[in-house]
Amino acid sequence: MNQDLQLPIMWFVQQCFNASPPIDVKTTYDTQWESIKENISLSPGAEVAVCVGSRGIANLVEVVSTVVLSLKQAALKPFITSAMGSHGGATAQGQVEVLAHMGITEDTVGAPIKVTMEVEKIGEVDGVSIFLDKLAYQAGGIVLINRIKPHTDFTGPTESGLIKMTAIGLGNQIGADYYHRLSVSRGMYEIINTVGTELIKRCKVLFGVGLVENQRHETAVLRLIPGCDIKTEEPKLLVQAREYLSRLPLDEMDLLIVDQIGKEISGSGMDPIVTGRRPCAHSPERSWPKITRIFVRDITPASEGNAVGIGHADFTTRCVVDKIDLEKTAINCVTACCPEDGKIPLTYSNDRNAVQAALMTLRPYELNDLRLVHIKNTLELSTLLVSEPCLPDLMGDCRVVSTKRPITFDDKGGIISEFEQEF
Repeated sequence: MNQDLQLPIMWFVQQCFNASPPIDVKTTYDTQWESIKENISLSPGAEVAVCVGSRGIANLVEVVSTVVLSLKQAALKPFITSAMGSHGGATAQGQVEVLAHMGITEDTVGAPIKVTMEVEKIGEVDGVSIFLDKLAYQAGGIVLINRIKPHTDFTGPTESGLIKMTAIGLGNQIGADYYHRLSVSRGMYEIINTVGTELIKRCKVLFGVGLVENQRHETAVLRLIPGCDIKTEEPKLLVQAREYLSRLPLDEMDLLIVDQIGKEISGSGMDPIVTGRRPCAHSPERSWPKITRIFVRDITPASEGNAVGIGHADFTTRCVVDKIDLEKTAINCVTACCPEDGKIPLTYSNDRNAVQAALMTLRPYELNDLRLVHIKNTLELSTLLVSEPCLPDLMGDCRVVSTKRPITFDDKGGIISEFEQEF
């Protein structure tokens, strides 16, 4: 590659969100627990499966440990099980490792971790077979814990949350694969909502803990919802979650540089609601934003090599590709019926060469009209770097914090990222 790479001056910008204040998780939980605990009719000593997914959730360890403590105080025997479909390489040990990466261990939450990939087939609904994680099926009761948010691949009154966790998460590899394949022809919302609500009705779901995060990724809402009320109450939480959704403050960009993708950032690695990319052939079209090229620089350690979402990028580096666990990524992509998620983009020896190649595929531009944006990931959007031509078109309440020199590289051609700096 030509070493004469010229880049524009970049400006640090903060999005100033009118975010709801964070709640005190334990106090909020304890107050609501008092109002629902009398309706939990299980014999003392009954086992309860506390179901945790693979998403990065604020205060997750505190939430899970608080749930465990309340169940113990009710003379029940809680254990933690995974509700994450095919993640973790579709193995029990892999899913235990995913939980550990999120801080969920027996020591941190006060309950044993039990994980299996076995399922029980418990009937049908509308011609669709219903599968449930074997450990959850055998337990005296089930508790669901999940963040409520818009989904990356479908829209509806409920999207990513408790109902989806019940169908896809507790369906393990077998259920997740089966439901996703049906969704190609019948629609993902129809399948997930039908199966999830039926499972909740049939399978001793005691209650769900629905969590909504504000734009700063703090817990803004915590709701304990009895199983019988999840179908009607979860849509209300999704409405709130949409109001708190962070987006890029620009409609059009020439090049977006993303420091990291990961499963704890988004189920799609990087959120297509943020990037405007269509991850799968059956995913909804998104009109905005329009981003000509995307360059991805890294995969988070918590992803354990699962590079789902790398297919949304146009450019990456050999360092990123070397981190990819091809088997884990393939399992996740095939299970989701979305091979597009795992396609390897054009790969370069370092960041510098990747950026230079990306710039060679843009419209004819001058340095003073290049619309370049640099973010840490699609979850953390309160601070971003933008080139000067972006400044007049920033939307929402944005504040220019400081100006910096052009993007700089170390002696190995890696971008020197400054997102750890506080402003």
